[in-house]
Amino acid sequence: MKEQPTKVGQSVPLIQARREGIKKFKHVEACEMQTTEAYLGLLRERGKRGLPLERVYRQLFNKNLYLTAYGKIYRNKGASTKGVNDDTVDGMSLDKIDAIIEALRHERYQWTPAKRIYIPKRNGKKRPLGLPVWSDKLLAEVIRMILDAFYDIQFSEHSHGFRENRGCHTALQEVYHLWNGTTWIIEGDISDCFDHISHEYLLKTIGPVPGKELIKQWLKAGYVEHGAFHATEQGTPQGGVATPPTMLQTLGIFF
Repeated sequence: MKEQPTKVGQSVPLIQARREGIKKFKHVEACEMQTTEAYLGLLRERGKRGLPLERVYRQLFNKNLYLTAYGKIYRNKGASTKGVNDDTVDGMSLDKIDAIIEALRHERYQWTPAKRIYIPKRNGKKRPLGLPVWSDKLLAEVIRMILDAFYDIQFSEHSHGFRENRGCHTALQEVYHLWNGTTWIIEGDISDCFDHISHEYLLKTIGPVPGKELIKQWLKAGYVEHGAFHATEQGTPQGGVATPPTMLQTLGIFF
């Protein structure tokens, strides 16, 4: 296979080092995948049977989940994109995972403010996008995997958004084959939902329980725009791994 040209700003040793790191992580992940899949399979079974999901916060100490999460997101386009600091996938290591777990274990993990940029929308306006640092992305993916395993099995078969192996194409297939009597389809959108959702409401769903500070800090981590920090008293960021309001609501199960 022909070697791809080196990108501007990248050195050959850096690329080789990253490839070697990926190989090592994939090897470790392969060895531990059974443990991860066994746990996620248990969550799927509990969700299918309608059993409660309790005492899951301690699973955030499970290194296997972080290795699997790394395997899922290290290829993403934004994995090497910097947020407010130099913490990207290129600095990934087992020590970084240990540091995240140690901070969570003592309830002192600190979410870093996201870097805010704007991307164009089809209507000519711009959508704010938050760029989290790598450590936050990794932890968020672990949380997403846990929630997805438990809740996806409970969703309607007619739900296609933000689900594995589902999307616009599966939704259109269902419309084509089953919606024979449909004449009109109306599209709806909740205006500025992400920007204005209430923190108080989300935190109320968690209640007065240990670990609540982790979620509160996630919501109020703020963002940096043009070098200036902005607090977030309402709303949730767009651009991370697990940012929809529904994800944040369900995080109450961790505590």
